Amino acid sequence: MAECHPVGFQWIMEAKARGATLIHVDPRLTRTGALADLHVPIRAGTDIALLGGLINYVLSNGLEFRDYVVAYTNAATILREDFQDTEDLDGLFSGWQDDTGSYQTDSWQYEGTGVASAAGKRQQGAKEQSHRRHATGRGHEHGSHGASLQGLHRMERDETLQHPRCVFQVLKRHYGRYTPEMVARVCGIPEDVFLQMARAITENSNRDRTTAWAYSVGWTQHTVGVQYIRAASVLQLLLGNIGRPGGGILALRGHASIQGSTDIPTLYNLLPGYLPMPHPDSHGSLDEYVADDSADTGYWGNMRSYAVSLLKAYWGDAATADNDFCFDYLPRITGDHSTYKTVQAQLDGVCKGYFLNGQNPAVGSANAKAQRLGMANLDWLVVRDFSLIESATWWKDGPEVESGEMRPEGVGTEVFFLPAAAHTEKDGSFTSTQRMLQWHHKAVDPPGDARSDLWFWFHLGRIIRAKLAGSTSDIDRPLLDLTWGYSTHGERDEPSAQEVLQEINGWTADGAFLSSYEELKDDGSTACGCWIYCGTYADGTNQAARRKPHTEQNWVAPEWGWAWPANRRLLYNRASADPEGRPWSEKKAYVWWDADAGTWTGHDVPDFQPTKAPDYRPPEGAKRQDALSGIDPFIMQADGKGWLYVPAGLTDGPLPAHYEPQESPVPNLLYGQQHNPARQMTKRGVDRYNPSGDEPGSQVFPYALTTYRLTEHHTAGGMSRWLPYLSELQPEMFCEVSPELADEAGLQHLGWATIVTARSAIEARVLVTDRMLPMRVHDRLVHHVGLPYHWGSNGISTGDGANELTHLSLDPNVHIQEAKALTCDIRPGRRPRGPERLRLVEDYRRRAGVTDQTGTAHRTTKEGGA
Repeated sequence: MAECHPVGFQWIMEAKARGATLIHVDPRLTRTGALADLHVPIRAGTDIALLGGLINYVLSNGLEFRDYVVAYTNAATILREDFQDTEDLDGLFSGWQDDTGSYQTDSWQYEGTGVASAAGKRQQGAKEQSHRRHATGRGHEHGSHGASLQGLHRMERDETLQHPRCVFQVLKRHYGRYTPEMVARVCGIPEDVFLQMARAITENSNRDRTTAWAYSVGWTQHTVGVQYIRAASVLQLLLGNIGRPGGGILALRGHASIQGSTDIPTLYNLLPGYLPMPHPDSHGSLDEYVADDSADTGYWGNMRSYAVSLLKAYWGDAATADNDFCFDYLPRITGDHSTYKTVQAQLDGVCKGYFLNGQNPAVGSANAKAQRLGMANLDWLVVRDFSLIESATWWKDGPEVESGEMRPEGVGTEVFFLPAAAHTEKDGSFTSTQRMLQWHHKAVDPPGDARSDLWFWFHLGRIIRAKLAGSTSDIDRPLLDLTWGYSTHGERDEPSAQEVLQEINGWTADGAFLSSYEELKDDGSTACGCWIYCGTYADGTNQAARRKPHTEQNWVAPEWGWAWPANRRLLYNRASADPEGRPWSEKKAYVWWDADAGTWTGHDVPDFQPTKAPDYRPPEGAKRQDALSGIDPFIMQADGKGWLYVPAGLTDGPLPAHYEPQESPVPNLLYGQQHNPARQMTKRGVDRYNPSGDEPGSQVFPYALTTYRLTEHHTAGGMSRWLPYLSELQPEMFCEVSPELADEAGLQHLGWATIVTARSAIEARVLVTDRMLPMRVHDRLVHHVGLPYHWGSNGISTGDGANELTHLSLDPNVHIQEAKALTCDIRPGRRPRGPERLRLVEDYRRRAGVTDQTGTAHRTTKEGGA
């Protein structure tokens, strides 16, 4: 966090000055670790083993927050008798299907209750439906909510937590072998360091104290990335650290509005507010869409109101009850259209055109060669950026031109470069890590032809609509009926960002601004561009622009910016009070039930129906939020509980389990299953994998490789490598190695090294440092090679890109690359030039026996076979 989020890290240091304990888990000793009370070195790609070890420490020592766990989680819920765990199937869960490379989830369900898991969920259990869900790539099957429960009143629970099939006992068995000794052997963390960490976390998690986890984007960049976050969720729920002040799991974002770009969103499989995209095969009408993806209980039961209000924001007066509020205008999700699947579509000639906005895949995305070859197969490419990044010039100066694999005159892609405005050159809002919208005002006009994103998309839409103005074709109606009447100002006709925020906030039929998502209706009388943002323009005031000093408001600071939803600063904060509505302790009082006033009150906006008493129990047949009791704080879940175990919604298992990365220097010590069986792979010649574990040829790539960011540079370098001061601070691409690895590989400090994988070879300056520690793992010593990923061939500071080495094996839930844990070889000297680099890589492949099939088996055995 100190390295990649230095502004936010100041508050960590303030907490530390007040007595907080700071623990840093990282393969390297970074700026954060240097300031921490405890640095925990870990082998890259093994965090689930560590988190599982902490879960086992909690459960085996009876350290769970029992009152919280029984009341607020699904620990007491009983599972079906046919569920089998990884302990039963040596690393697989029940329901694995070899023919589809995916799980059928019937056996994961609760006893007595159907848990609906995806579009087509009413046919839960049908094999063809399971295959269809897998093929359409809906990573967020349920948007922002948990799965729908059919027959909630039939769900069986044992609140003594003794039933052998209750979630609590299943957890204990699942993590029983994740002992301190096993953590040491898998992660390389010494037992005494692990126990010091475990004691610190558990001693700080009780009625009076809470512990927070802050994870960086790197936690997601694994073939089990979603399960990393799930494992942290399990631990935090067991310790009572969710929904309470000072607790939670904080996702540190790579820049200011990554959170906003998922909320509104820029993701292919979601609509604003985490509404799922409709399917063409099962969602012929709005009613079918809502029936499939809403829930009978919990706040997601109001999905129709959220969806209809969105459709009214999109199409205004054209959206009526008679035409299903223009539901037919929405595009349907026809498959996996995630970033890397799109690259494959480019390579196949299916994707013909591409817009790049603030992305530099030629150096910033995994397997950069595949990215460039994909772009070379397009008809047209539009690049909008501050600088002439590599993704705009690869056709004339990329590595493939140097190697002779690509000739500029042979590239048919027409590339348009359009200069973009920086954030200081435009109005708008950021949504930061803690879901808070903050408004920023334009400081200066953008130079020359540079334009804001809002200008570009508004005027592109305006021009397209003008060209279609006389059309009578039904296919053009969605564009022509869009609400596109934003006012413009200034010499450049800049659209009003405030008006866009107003539309996102929403209004009633008579034009009055809405103040809460609770006001949204399903009859077309409200319009709202993103239901979770409803209220950000309440009372006709830009709430995101508020900047009241902290000295003039309470410590939660509700009048600084605006946090979704409803300006709540802490989600699920009903859990900060006990089942009777009293604070767990005075020290941690946050919201509580005021019996005299008959309402929830406190320091924050209660994340609960304000007048629902703790002793409320729903009558039979109650729906939506009224079906949740007064002790169900997780109001987006159909059962109101925090899920320690996930019966539906994830494609790779109901519980996090340790699997080795796609490329690992060691075999999996916990299971015969080496990798996440459901991981996504390309099986293409341009994306070959190194042998893993003890497979033949794995010794050719003996070292662990991890990538990371530096404080002085930003992501793919487009905002920093063109700046002289930052380029002077970090002038060259380098690799970090331990003194022991330097001796073993013959590397010289400040000399050159060549790093090789089955994809490519790059060169980097050598930094020999004690910040990289050799780790005793399994029966061998494992060395790490650390690579920052900011460099490319353009700008002031240039160098080879780390993403030449990475591959396209992905997390199956959200399709994110595994760039934080690979294997490689490292050798002294500069890499070969031109075709010689190809020959070097081919020699490595030959010696390792690498083919298109290497590492692509879904299911493995202890011996490493398919």
